[in-house]
Amino acid sequence: MTELVHTRVELAKARAGLAGTVGVVMTMGALHSGHEALIRAARERADHVLVTIFVNPLQFGPNEDFDRYPRTLDTDLEVCRRAGADLVFAPAVTDMYPDGQPTVRVDPGRPGEELEGQSRPGFFHGVLTVVLKLLQLTRPDVTFFGEKDYQQLTLVRRMARDLDVPVEVVGVPTVREPDGLARSSRNRYLSADERQVALSLSAALRAGADAAGRGADAGDVLAAAHRVLGVVPGVRLDYLVLTDPDLEPGPVAGPARLLIAAWVGTTRLIDNLAIDLAPRS
Repeated sequence: MTELVHTRVELAKARAGLAGTVGVVMTMGALHSGHEALIRAARERADHVLVTIFVNPLQFGPNEDFDRYPRTLDTDLEVCRRAGADLVFAPAVTDMYPDGQPTVRVDPGRPGEELEGQSRPGFFHGVLTVVLKLLQLTRPDVTFFGEKDYQQLTLVRRMARDLDVPVEVVGVPTVREPDGLARSSRNRYLSADERQVALSLSAALRAGADAAGRGADAGDVLAAAHRVLGVVPGVRLDYLVLTDPDLEPGPVAGPARLLIAAWVGTTRLIDNLAIDLAPRS
């Protein structure tokens, strides 16, 4: 049985009744199989699973899609029940920010001003602020984030470490459609033609990974990915970068991360893939 609560008082009462370890999955709703994988991962690790559903206004810019972001609480609850969540916290904006938008916010530092942070100024200030607030309200032992939002996952881990937040942050592999498209709540904005164009993002990442598997260096990995994008009209590239696993400048050998962001029509999509660069001979 999945219990739904909306207020801080209701959450505190319900949370007090969860004996043992608690895993938290934070979402903005519009749940899909990627979120379900997070909830199931939490179910395997913790005695109880708490899901938060909150469309956070702090992480939307003035020209972004806060108002049209899908709100689908009834179907979200069905996903939570199916995946085994014990408790769902779905607050209103006034419950999360009772005094209005907070004047004190979490500063992500330099790593949060690059990539997504450069394209969406202030984005990670909003993300980390709401994540820290939800960690304080839900008091989990472990929390789960998808690797599709890899920069977010990396920054939440950094915040927990730097600010001594007593929680384990676990990354869960990206869930993809059979054709390779990363599952995202924003995929619903794509037309049928745009969805075919969007497949070039994951195809570019795979091309880069294949090149790395053949012993290519970082420059050739990026070139292989760019070649895929270069033959597909309709993709407006924001960034395509190769970094180390902590999003620092790309290594010359060993584990690395290939990340992409691009516009397809009016929809901005992100994706990434872990790769391994061969040692230089």
